[in-house]
Amino acid sequence: MTDLPDLGAYDLPAAFGVTLRLAVYSAAGSLVWGTVLAGLRVGPVPSMRAFAAVYVTVLRNTPLTVIIVAASLGFHQTLGVTLGGETAKQAGFRLAVLGLAAYTATFVCESLRAGINSVPAGQAEAARALGMSFTQVLGLVVLPQAFRAMIAPLATVLMSLTKNTSVAAAIGVGEAALLMKEMIENESHAVFAVFAVFAFGFVCLTLPMGLLAGWVGRRVAVRR
Repeated sequence: MTDLPDLGAYDLPAAFGVTLRLAVYSAAGSLVWGTVLAGLRVGPVPSMRAFAAVYVTVLRNTPLTVIIVAASLGFHQTLGVTLGGETAKQAGFRLAVLGLAAYTATFVCESLRAGINSVPAGQAEAARALGMSFTQVLGLVVLPQAFRAMIAPLATVLMSLTKNTSVAAAIGVGEAALLMKEMIENESHAVFAVFAVFAFGFVCLTLPMGLLAGWVGRRVAVRR
């Protein structure tokens, strides 16, 4: 019979707390930046459309680990950027949030762009006929419907983000994946039990999000 790990010797709540904070802050940043990118991709300015298209294409096809490590090595160690963090630990956390948000925003952008394309073109044309600017049409008419139509895909993106926070361990951020690595090294007799504990922890973080998104999606679904 496999021995159980000594869970009392490790601060699991603190590790999952860091994971949750990474997910929440990165989700907020990615939703804002992803919405901006989606607006640029459907906007009337060719240079802005090109910038957004290149950004999305490049970052979507770059491994997240590369982005996180590049943020740490490039911004922090080479350029000395700390994003206001007084210690290396704080700087690492904030740079991990930056990398996660920059990466996840590309998937938010593409989900929103699909939602924007699902809005009947006649609505935007009617709004423009009333004298509304592109920004007003996008913000007041198109995006509210796009968000409502894309709640389920956006929830999937944010659930993936929660699991992707484990990549932050690559730059020493003390979240759940880094603690799991430490526990595997110290509790080699109970490897599968350690895996089960952390799998259960991530399920507890992501499952409520999926259930909530399903409920909200049904409540605000756009009726065609």
